[in-house]
Amino acid sequence: MRTKINEALESVLKQFGAKYFIDGVVNKSKVIQDLDTYDEELLTAFISNDVLKDNFTIDIAGNTVLQTNKLIHLLEADEYWQDSYTKYSKKIGLTAGGKFIDENEDVVLDFPYKDTILKASMSKEDTDKDDLRPDEPFLNEVIAKEEIDVLLDKKIFVNAKKYDENGVHDIDSFDENDNLVIKGNNLLALHTLKEKYAGKVKLIYIDPPYNTGNDSFLYNDRFNHASWLTFMKNRLEIAFDLLNNNGVLVIQSDNNENHYLKVLCDELFGVEKFVTQIAVEMSATQGMKVASAQRGNIVKNAEYLLIYSRSGKKDVMENILYDARLEYDTHYSKILMDDNTVRNVKDVFMEQYPKVEFLGLSDMYKVSDEFKAFIDSNQSKIFRYDKVTGFDKNDFEINKVVKRERSGKTYYLERKKNNIEQLLFLEESYGYANDFYSSYGFRKIRGDWWSGYYLDMGNVSKEGDVRLTNGKKPERLIKDLIIGLTNEKDIVLDFFIGSGTTPAVAHKTNRKYIGIEQMNYIHDFAIKRLRRVIDGDKTGVSKDVDWQGGGSFVYAELMEKNKGFIDAIRKCETQNDINQLFMFLLEEAEIDFRVDLEKVKDTLHELSIDDQKRTLFKIIEKNQLYYNYSEIDDENVRDLISDSDYKFNKSFYEGGE
Repeated sequence: MRTKINEALESVLKQFGAKYFIDGVVNKSKVIQDLDTYDEELLTAFISNDVLKDNFTIDIAGNTVLQTNKLIHLLEADEYWQDSYTKYSKKIGLTAGGKFIDENEDVVLDFPYKDTILKASMSKEDTDKDDLRPDEPFLNEVIAKEEIDVLLDKKIFVNAKKYDENGVHDIDSFDENDNLVIKGNNLLALHTLKEKYAGKVKLIYIDPPYNTGNDSFLYNDRFNHASWLTFMKNRLEIAFDLLNNNGVLVIQSDNNENHYLKVLCDELFGVEKFVTQIAVEMSATQGMKVASAQRGNIVKNAEYLLIYSRSGKKDVMENILYDARLEYDTHYSKILMDDNTVRNVKDVFMEQYPKVEFLGLSDMYKVSDEFKAFIDSNQSKIFRYDKVTGFDKNDFEINKVVKRERSGKTYYLERKKNNIEQLLFLEESYGYANDFYSSYGFRKIRGDWWSGYYLDMGNVSKEGDVRLTNGKKPERLIKDLIIGLTNEKDIVLDFFIGSGTTPAVAHKTNRKYIGIEQMNYIHDFAIKRLRRVIDGDKTGVSKDVDWQGGGSFVYAELMEKNKGFIDAIRKCETQNDINQLFMFLLEEAEIDFRVDLEKVKDTLHELSIDDQKRTLFKIIEKNQLYYNYSEIDDENVRDLISDSDYKFNKSFYEGGE
């Protein structure tokens, strides 16, 4: 039967001459393309063939329907034409749509609602202990394009203020050098920033909800899997556009969603933009984790940093980070004297300290203060040998150190019989490390394992005088990222600022920053913390960076529209409260056009108070939670905005009034 089908297919295709053949071989891609687009001539020819009609059509209400999906599947099975027993190739591997993924460039991560925009109930602003939550629509990118355009249009700012050493002041202008903190939904805030900051941000660091089911840090951390991926996709797409050509995106996550997040980011940005994944030791196996481990569990100690670059370049580190080496590196056993002769470290030390018993380089470094002082003062002379290429041995005398310049780099070189070796001086591997103790001495360049941050977690709740027990990242981790990946004056963006760690550290390290947070606790946490930073906060990394205080930031809020009504619904306690608010909503609020208001009016009173509140939540138009900037000169809107806020908006968006 398979042979007859093959013969029938070839017979039909030959009716079209060379259209479906390349060098006598069926051009399956062309056939599949025409089947997929319902080419009338091809489909008619297939149906006219008795063998193909018997095997690939069905009768629906007296109509013959060609099963193009079965034909396409047949053509996509490479080995089908040669093998009578199986549609599968003899090759073993992962497939997608019948194709091996190593032969298919179209493999992507699919999930429900991928083609939608989700504003997202990301916080307890949108849900409370009684689950009285506004209806969160998934807006399809095609079907709901107009609604999405309204939703993502730039918003009006209100309550604009500047915080500095002299306190807080109303302002009517915005300068490009200002630090900025925005209160409002982060998806809408990112789109609000798009025009002004596209291509200007050097580092984006985010610590989003991990989708663990925990309520840590007051975020709604109970997304289902598909919703979480949609939530992240919407935000990452716009955020990546804000990066400059050398910009870097860093996403912190744990193993609940990390692997799906990696595939999602590969699809959104391109796998070539992936730099690396860093494992960060955030906890030690102690306390309750010991008991868990004793029960046979593998306890979680690490979280992960996924890193992508805008340009796709891998050399993203602007400044080297170091880890401490506690042992003496015995390769550093030689010292270059002033006359360019080479001697043993031991011999020179003993000449200066003849009464000290020498125990060997490693032991002396552990126990002898004199030896440590000697090493420290001679780190520019103590060296180790290393291989080098590109120099002609005939240009050098044996056992004589010479200095050479090449391509802007200075080399100290010594010929050893038939090869040339370079001198690597200790000072390149000596100094302060970026560890918890700021250790001084031998150090090594840090790789993709960042250890010891569990030590910071013991005091993290006190950093910035903002006391949280969960969800807060240590300032040292953020400092290492900012110092490593940016330079002074670069812009750092965090759109989940939570307790304000990222902007606080960016402020202390002389970086510009943008922070976004929609929670009402922004004033209790992030704003309070940043004010303390300006006043000279001494916690966290302040000592390491010699922070003395100063600086300023601008605070502004996205102007609420229906969001105010949502808050009012939540506060209703009695039937009278519901009745009054419902009548007010009918006059003033933006109502979802799909709602049958007459039905709501007739049946609302029959429901419990909680169900009435849920109903009111549903009738509110969720895409009108904030006022769009395009409405700022509307007479009714203008009356709601102070003169200073009006001027601030004109300055921010247009550079003037």
